[in-house]
Order: sequence, then C-alpha cells, then structure tokens
Amino acid sequence: MSSVINYRSNAIVELLESPAEERDEPWLKQSLQQAIMLELATLPPYLCGLWSIEEPDQESEAFRTIHAIVFDEMSHMALACNMLTTIGGEPRIADESLVPKYPGPLPGGVRPGLTVSLTGLTKQALDMYSGIERPDDPVAEDQEEHTSIGAFYTAILEAFRAQPDLISGTRQLTRDMSSHGEGNDVVALGSLADVEAAVKIIKEQGEGTTVSPENPFPGNTGELAHFYSFREIFHGRKLIRAFDDPPRFDFQGAEVPMPRALPMGTVPAGGWAAGGVPVPDDVRQDLDTFNRHYSSLLRFLERAWQADQPGTAAQMLNRAVGQMFQLQGPAQDLMRKPLPDGGGKTYGPEFRFVPEEP
Repeated sequence: MSSVINYRSNAIVELLESPAEERDEPWLKQSLQQAIMLELATLPPYLCGLWSIEEPDQESEAFRTIHAIVFDEMSHMALACNMLTTIGGEPRIADESLVPKYPGPLPGGVRPGLTVSLTGLTKQALDMYSGIERPDDPVAEDQEEHTSIGAFYTAILEAFRAQPDLISGTRQLTRDMSSHGEGNDVVALGSLADVEAAVKIIKEQGEGTTVSPENPFPGNTGELAHFYSFREIFHGRKLIRAFDDPPRFDFQGAEVPMPRALPMGTVPAGGWAAGGVPVPDDVRQDLDTFNRHYSSLLRFLERAWQADQPGTAAQMLNRAVGQMFQLQGPAQDLMRKPLPDGGGKTYGPEFRFVPEEP
C-alpha cells in the first residue's frame, strides 16, 4: 500500500484487501487518516442541506434530525483524530490534496458509484445522504453490495485489538458535547476499551445495529441511526416495526413532513466560476468570506491535534469552533441569491480550501 495520500483514490478498498497479519502500525495510521478524511467529507453536504431549510421550518423534525447528525459527525471526526494521535500519528486536515472535492466520490473508494455533491435539501439530496450512511445489512430496504463505513471501522478496531500496545494516549483532545446527545463527547482514548467504545459509537450512530434501526447513543429518546433518519425524511414516514415474526421494519408510521428549503443549486467542480457560472461581486465576496473561514477552520483543527501542549491544543480547537460559527451567515446569504440562468436555483457555499495568506 502506497504511503502517498490523496482524496480521490481507492485507498480504503486497498487497505481492506490487506491480510489481517499485515495490518500493522503503518496500516493503522493510513487507515485512520482515511477515516478522518471520510468523516470530514460528510459534513459539507449535510450542512448545505441543514442551512437551506427555511426559517419557518427550523423547528421541524427534519431540521432537528439533520442538526443532530451534523454534530454526531463532528464528534466522529474528532474521535478518529484521537485514534490517530493515540498511536503517534499526526492528522492531516488542511491540505489541498486531502480536503473533500465536490461533486465526486467519497474518499478511499467507499460506496463506489455514489456521487456526493453540495446542494440544498431535496429528495435527491436525502437519497445521497442515506447512501453515504447505508449499512452492510440494513433492517429496512434492500441490501446492496458495497464497501461501507462501518465495515472499515470494524477492520480498524480489529487492528487495534491485535496491537493494543500501540495506544499511548498522546495528544488527546476532549470536549463536552453532551448537549448534542449521548455519546457525543470527544473523549481521550488511552486504552483499548476507550477505542472500542469510540468505534461502537461511530458505527452505531451512523448505521444502527444488525437487529435494530435505533441509535443506541441518541440525543432524543427513540432517535434512529443516521441511515434510517435520512430515509424517514426521504419517505415522509416514520420507520416502524411492521411485523414481529420475523421482525420487519417499514416506513409506514406517522408523517414526517419535508421542510421548505432554499433552492440551492449544485456547486460545479472547482466552484461556481470554474463551472462557467457568472459570479457577481456580491456573490464573490460571500464565497471568498466563506472559503476563508472554512480553510481557517481546517487549519486550526490540524494544529489542535498536532500541538504538543494541551493548552495550545485547546486554544486551537476553540479557534476552530469560532470559525465554524462564521460559516452559516455567508452560506445562507448565497442561498438567497438566484443563479443568472433564470432556472429558479440559487448559489451556495463551495467549501473550497484556499491557501493561507503570507
């Protein structure tokens, strides 16, 4: 397996093809770097969907569900960073070759054939979100053959179990995120038991278990794993246990209304201007503001997990959170500005990484 890391590669598929006896420390470090890239890749499309929901529907069940999933994914990325640093690795986050690129595949060859794009909340977007989170063997809807995120984390955990002595507890960041739900705290990983608990949270919040669609680490009672939550909004119905013997779940429950959303168009590769879309000065200003804050966010996250001093790490993490709060305003401003083709769609954030100014 090459040590060269690139966003658009089949690295995860290739890592999973390695025999168990070859899944050593370098394998684990490469896998965890891919896991970090994978977790980061889910956030921009989910955020675009969340931010596009119009204000009257920001108290809706769909809004609350997507909001909770976004914070789950943030904690998953942080836990993946802690897994890498506890074995002496350094997360790479603010790197042009590694940041997510849309539209395009997920990193590492996970879910081949799935194109992930930046767009407002629609049925098509919800289908894309649930495609990202689809388990190996869902308890509702048909099974599909694919390399799932859960299967990748299972392989990572098995490599940890085979080499527990690699866990050193170095450069661990913590953050209280309990207000966003059970299991969402970013915790230090200093033992195999800690790693096992972290992987369990990441897998079961996203995919559920093999026998239940419920999220075992919910923000609210009865909250489902991400895949089933997205499918409920897509189908417009709650998932219920339709039959007991054998148990079968189906989307036949109470109505889940589709929220009203700003009609953000799909960002072309490289951004609006690169896709040949005219970009007026006011739009360019919002795009530049957003991209600067997004890029600073990634840089502060990288510095947080690379810092040797806990105080410096905490400061960098706080600065990253500050940049996160600067994203929604320009994103929603863009979503209210119509594209010039008269088709009824609007601009939206590009999530492009820009180099740090000298």
